[in-house]
Amino acid sequence: MRPRAALATLLLGLCLLPGCQKQREAAQKPQVQASAHDAFYLWPGVTPSPDLRPKTLYLLDGEVRHGGAPRLTRLRMGTPHLPGKAVWLVVRADRLDWDAATYAAILADLDQWQKAGNSITGLQLDFDAATRGIGNYARFLKDLRARLPRRWQLSVTGLMDWSAHGDPQQLATMAGILDEVVIQTYQGQTTIAGYDSYFVRMAHFPIPFRVALVEGGAWRAPPALEQHPRFRGYVVFLLKHPSPQTRAGA
Repeated sequence: MRPRAALATLLLGLCLLPGCQKQREAAQKPQVQASAHDAFYLWPGVTPSPDLRPKTLYLLDGEVRHGGAPRLTRLRMGTPHLPGKAVWLVVRADRLDWDAATYAAILADLDQWQKAGNSITGLQLDFDAATRGIGNYARFLKDLRARLPRRWQLSVTGLMDWSAHGDPQQLATMAGILDEVVIQTYQGQTTIAGYDSYFVRMAHFPIPFRVALVEGGAWRAPPALEQHPRFRGYVVFLLKHPSPQTRAGA
C-alpha cells in the first residue's frame, strides 16, 4: 500500500472512533443564529449586532474570585438604562465562602440597577457546581435566597451533568429555592458533543429551566426538549466579533 493510501486508511479509521463520530455529527447540525432568539448573555466588551431584538438580558456584573478575602470584583463601568428589557445581573463565582461585605455589594448593585430605571428580574449565580457537590451548593443557595429580597428572583447556571445525573432529592430541594436554572451546553465557543444524551435523562427535572447556546455553535433541539413542562426557552451567549474596520484589515 502506498504511504498516502495508508495514511488515508488510518485517518478513516480514526474518524470512526466514538469521539470523532460525535464531532462529525455536531458539525452537521445547524449553527445557532443569534437573530432567531430574544434572550442573550452579554459579557462586558461584547457589542450585540444591531439586528438583534433582545427582550431578556443576562449581564455579567462581577466576579467573586479565588485568592485573598472574598469580595465582589465589578466588571462594568457605570449603570446603563435598558428600557423594555428584563435584566438579570450575573455574578460569576469561583468560591462560596462569601462574607457579609460580598453579599452587601451584590445587593447594592441590584438596587442601583433598579433605581436607574431598569427592570431587574433577579440575580444569577454562575458557579460550576460538581454533581457530587450539589448538596453543599443547595445549602449555600438556601442562605443566598434568604438574603435576597423577594422582589428579585434567583437563577443559577447548571452543568449538563448535574442537571441530568444529580440526586433527585437534592434537585427537589433546589426546586424550592430557585426560580430557574440555565443549562450550559457549551465550553468556550464550542457546543459540547453528545448533548442529546443528557437531555434524555431530564424528563423529570423539577426546576424551570432555559438552555444556553453559544452563538455560532452546532445545535439541533433533542426530541421532546421543547415540550418539557419546565422548559422556558433559550439564552444565546454572544461572542465578541471583530469590528468592521478590523475585519477589513484597518
